[in-house]
Amino acid sequence: MTIKRDGSAVWSGGIKDGKGQVSTGSGALKDQPYGFNTRFEDAPGTNPEELIGAAHAGCFTMALSGQLGQAGLTADELRTKATVSMEKVEGGFSITAVHLDLVAKIPGASQEAFDKAATSAKENCPVSKLLNAKITLDARLEN
Repeated sequence: MTIKRDGSAVWSGGIKDGKGQVSTGSGALKDQPYGFNTRFEDAPGTNPEELIGAAHAGCFTMALSGQLGQAGLTADELRTKATVSMEKVEGGFSITAVHLDLVAKIPGASQEAFDKAATSAKENCPVSKLLNAKITLDARLEN
């Protein structure tokens, strides 16, 4: 089974003075602005790195829910923030790391079962497998 999803971008102008829009095939994002100032400064709009962070947080959190289900556990709440680090390296810029910060409320979960499920989700969610970056995780169980 192959599942395909798409996103698109349109760009006009030079790297610093140009402007673009990104959209998703589902329409969840439509013509969201991005540009040099939203990527390297703090202007309103989006950028590829925050979109990757949102995708990674969503993928990891859903994978964790699956891992917990296999252990007979169901979360009341899983909150994940993914911080994507981009650094200037030889030849340009590179995404070098993603840090996942998770806070979980899972009734009846032991720390051992939680740690095992979180580590497995970090290592095996499809976005983690895609990224060629160091991926770290801070996972806190609140019960």
